[in-house]
Amino acid sequence: MNPTSHLAHSERGPLDKHEIAALVAHDIPRGAYVNLGIGRPTLVADHLPAGSGVVLHTENGMLNMGPAAKDGEIDPDLTNAGKIPVTELPGAAYFHHADSFAMMRGGHLDVCVLGAFQVSAEGDLANWHTGAPDAIPAVGGAMDLAVGAKKVFVMMTLFTKTGAPKLVPRCTYPLTGLACVDRVYTDVAVFDITPRGVTVSRTFGITHEELAEQLQVPLLFARA
Repeated sequence: MNPTSHLAHSERGPLDKHEIAALVAHDIPRGAYVNLGIGRPTLVADHLPAGSGVVLHTENGMLNMGPAAKDGEIDPDLTNAGKIPVTELPGAAYFHHADSFAMMRGGHLDVCVLGAFQVSAEGDLANWHTGAPDAIPAVGGAMDLAVGAKKVFVMMTLFTKTGAPKLVPRCTYPLTGLACVDRVYTDVAVFDITPRGVTVSRTFGITHEELAEQLQVPLLFARA
């Protein structure tokens, strides 16, 4: 996929999950070591440009993971964190689960991409439990990634199915990490969490005025 042509098209927005994944993939630095969380973030692997040199790490013990496997490529022993069959790239390595978490906790990952239920204006992350009595908590390696990766990107829709915003002044769900999120990619806008506040760098199918009206978070808008 040509990221430039893709992004030009997506200005009409809102973006679908593959368009958000392509946007994230385009922004990951060349040669970075990256972990992709369960759910939408796993799609980023399918949109990394050829020759990017990005090395994908999984907490279940694989380094240099490739895109999702197609029918003739499926190996039941090769899966990502979401148990989706994946491919391996030349030089792929395998190791114990504990070693994988040591990589995460030791600051060896440049970027992690996670999903979220909520992100606060301060960059707090809530992505493992909604607090509902019947909800099944699923923290996985998210807490380790949130504090261990040098940069934390979040992929999510900006609003819930009922229209409630997920970018909020303060998280009301149990926290995964404090002040850990650097950038939030959503279907209608990209937000940078900075010391100055929440900066909107791009919008898709929504005006600045509409965005400001629908969120309770004070917004700054990057100059074009």
